[in-house]
Amino acid sequence: MNWQHEWLTSLTSTAMTCVVTVVVGALAVWLLTRYTHWGRQFRRLAFPYLKPGRSRTSWRPLLTLLLLLWLTVLAVRLEVLMSYATNSLFTALQELDAETFWFYIVVCVAVAALSVFSTQLGYLISQRLFIHWRTWLNDRMVTDWLHGHAYHRGQFVSAPVDNPDQRIQEDVTEFVEDSYELSFGAIGAALRLVSFTAILWGLSGPMSVLGHEVPRAMVLLAYAYVIVASLLAFRIGRPLIHLNFRQEGLSASFRYALIRLRDNSENIAFYGGEDVERSALAARFSSVIRNTWAITKRSLRLQVFNDTVTQVSVLFPIIVQVPRFLSGTISLGDITQTSDAFTQVHDSLSFFRNSYDSFANYRATLNRLTALMDANSDSRDLASPAFTHRPDALEIEDLRVWRPDRRPLIDGLTLSMGPGQALLVRGASGSGKTTLLRSLASLWPHAHGTVRRPASAHTLFLSQQPYLPLGSLRAALAYPGPAHRVEDDRAREVLRSVQLGHLEDQIDDEAPWSRTLSPGEQQRLGFARILLYRPRLAFLDEATSAVDEGLEYALYRLIRERLPQCMLVSVGHRNTLAAFHTHRLHLLGAGRWGMAAAD
Repeated sequence: MNWQHEWLTSLTSTAMTCVVTVVVGALAVWLLTRYTHWGRQFRRLAFPYLKPGRSRTSWRPLLTLLLLLWLTVLAVRLEVLMSYATNSLFTALQELDAETFWFYIVVCVAVAALSVFSTQLGYLISQRLFIHWRTWLNDRMVTDWLHGHAYHRGQFVSAPVDNPDQRIQEDVTEFVEDSYELSFGAIGAALRLVSFTAILWGLSGPMSVLGHEVPRAMVLLAYAYVIVASLLAFRIGRPLIHLNFRQEGLSASFRYALIRLRDNSENIAFYGGEDVERSALAARFSSVIRNTWAITKRSLRLQVFNDTVTQVSVLFPIIVQVPRFLSGTISLGDITQTSDAFTQVHDSLSFFRNSYDSFANYRATLNRLTALMDANSDSRDLASPAFTHRPDALEIEDLRVWRPDRRPLIDGLTLSMGPGQALLVRGASGSGKTTLLRSLASLWPHAHGTVRRPASAHTLFLSQQPYLPLGSLRAALAYPGPAHRVEDDRAREVLRSVQLGHLEDQIDDEAPWSRTLSPGEQQRLGFARILLYRPRLAFLDEATSAVDEGLEYALYRLIRERLPQCMLVSVGHRNTLAAFHTHRLHLLGAGRWGMAAAD
């Protein structure tokens, strides 16, 4: 090697290698994404992020990958240079040539320093890519989950997914990191394999096997050794794909049971159901432990095999080359370079064997993320009424609602409401009152018909137990709008109007309000939202069931006085509600219904 001009040679070599790697890599990606199931899953998740568009920023991910690819090629080139420098170093030591020895010490230090710098630069750039890619994919998955009420309607699809929160929170991160580590690890392994096979080829000599001379025997033995070991490792480790996928589901199920216990702690405590809950948790945890043991036993077999193969590979090249060294055919430097080259070839060929467990986890991650996307898409394809915008009316035409078993709840419902009118929905338990409201909100997947109503921005749904988001009381009051739009004076005024004046000094306090406020106070907070939101249409599903009749009367009167043009659709049982509604809808069961003006 001409070390004075090696910098120019290395730059030219890395540039050419990058071009070849890009071409070969693009071909490999095209084949994998076309002919393998997991490759098509990868394309769904990664290509929208990596595909450049018209803006400059859209090219950033692809350019970042190209820069990281060049740094990977440079790292392999520096390893090759270090291999040759080390050879010359030990040869000079064998020949007692002090001047040459110290020259190569300087060369090794320079190459090592450049290697450390390029490695750390690559780490910094890759972390920036991880963060940006993870942010993009997290936003995409959350948006897809929320779009079209998929987070709710997903439970009605034929193959509902479990724990979508865990898939978004954990699997997105694992997908991004594993995609980079596996792909660039494979590229680095392939580059090292080519580079150090060439070195090993030059250092390898003939060997007599069963009376036949095998030229370049070291190369043949290295490939045969690792390929056989890899095939055996694949056979041992293949069950880990299913076991790891199962482990994620079982762990998430156990975690969900714990969260559910916490969220329903009061009801469980009232019933004294601790023993039942303990048994249920123990059963779920036992499943996790059984699967963990299965993974442990299988992983132990794989690790013992891999470690044995790796340890044997340390001595193997030295034993093969020692006869040539003792005969004076090769130098001490050649022995050390042979050992280094064999190790590099062994490690490169072993990359896929050693990464089998990681690839198994990666396949499971792809399955979980794409399954969530499929469930979201399927949920949006479920039946739903056709909705159109009508700013000043509620019109329902030929609405049919049925149970999941196809039994009818409401058949052919047709009605029309104008500003200021109010509809009271009544009927026996199970007749479909709440399901009707769910259908009008596009939440129930077993409905068909036409609904014309104000846009979502001018429509408000109040359930029996209002949802209170995390954060301050102001955020709970303003929901589903942003908290900063609610001014202090306005917040205090509406709280006093719904008889929650004792909370007006706590509007910016952050607390678990869903547990702090009583059910009656939460329902009054829902009416405060109506006063703030001022919707054109409001649906109230037994929204006053937790307050007494007197307070119920006061809350409805407040809404009628403050918002006289607001259309109301209420589900309730008390006779006191009749005074605030202009029409009644009575659900009779089996699809039958009756409509009449209020008395």
